[in-house]
Amino acid sequence: MVTFLPTRPGRLADVPSFDRAIGGAESNVACALARTGHTARWVSRVGADGFGDHLVGAIADCGVDVAAVQRDPLRPTGIYFRTAGERATGVDGEASDRAEVLYYRAGSAASAMSPGLLDRRALQDTRILHLTGITAALSDSCLDVLRTLTRRTPGRPLVSFDVNYRVGLWRDPAQGPEILLELARGCDLVFVGEDEAEAAWDLHGPDAIRAALPEPATLVVKQGSQGATVHTRQPDGTDTVTYAPALAVDVVAPVGAGDAFAAGFLSATLRELPVFARIRHGHLMAAASLTVPGDLGAPPTRALADRLADLPPADWGTLRLGPGWTTEGLRTARVEVPAQ
Repeated sequence: MVTFLPTRPGRLADVPSFDRAIGGAESNVACALARTGHTARWVSRVGADGFGDHLVGAIADCGVDVAAVQRDPLRPTGIYFRTAGERATGVDGEASDRAEVLYYRAGSAASAMSPGLLDRRALQDTRILHLTGITAALSDSCLDVLRTLTRRTPGRPLVSFDVNYRVGLWRDPAQGPEILLELARGCDLVFVGEDEAEAAWDLHGPDAIRAALPEPATLVVKQGSQGATVHTRQPDGTDTVTYAPALAVDVVAPVGAGDAFAAGFLSATLRELPVFARIRHGHLMAAASLTVPGDLGAPPTRALADRLADLPPADWGTLRLGPGWTTEGLRTARVEVPAQ
């Protein structure tokens, strides 16, 4: 989607102007992976309009292959507006400190995706296929796409799924949680926020979430500023549980951090790093997003990310990252990182 960010704090009714940016869970992950040296392809649909031109161009500028993006001459590119706070996930609506979010996606080009329009060639020779629950909420045909891609078939790539529960996107809010649980059970690697699981399924804590989602080989439970817990299925059927605390971050805007975390974790997965390092790389990519106004933050170089991910627990625990830390170096950090 094209995202419109407020030029000043306040209610949508009071904000006089907005800055244009790009957004979208899957494209955010693709951009972050491409900017960290991986080969990434984005498969989607946009309108044959100026916003579609902007989206395709901006995502391609990140190094993402956009050859499989379809242009729809009859439907517009989706857009959304938001205020500066944190997006709510609970069914009780927006709290006072949460962002107002207005989606204009009904009837968009992306909402017309269907299994028949999928370019199967674009999904070949893929190590990881990353999907999110947002797509499933857009239309019945989009849900059919997700059901098709999460069906367990021989020879499929590792299927990664970020639950991304957004109450406001579901036409029937009561159906969303059930559908998301169904889709997650068909995947190999699942990301879910602890707050999302509580709001969608009334599940509390990583162990309860794992009990409800035993099928994925890897379950990543994001616990906000506390950290993340990963359940990894072993050959004997038991789980290894790994926890890594998050970084202290001077937050500019929280939107996009979940996508960035997924990109960092997937990057480390592609590099076959240990699970603990995968979580830390997720936290570092999330910190890159948290310290910029939009969805996409400049990721740290691989060398810097590896250096920070290897820090001893005491040094990791005292590190605090602020705006500019990925591009200006650790001068923007609140503490000095010991030389290695």
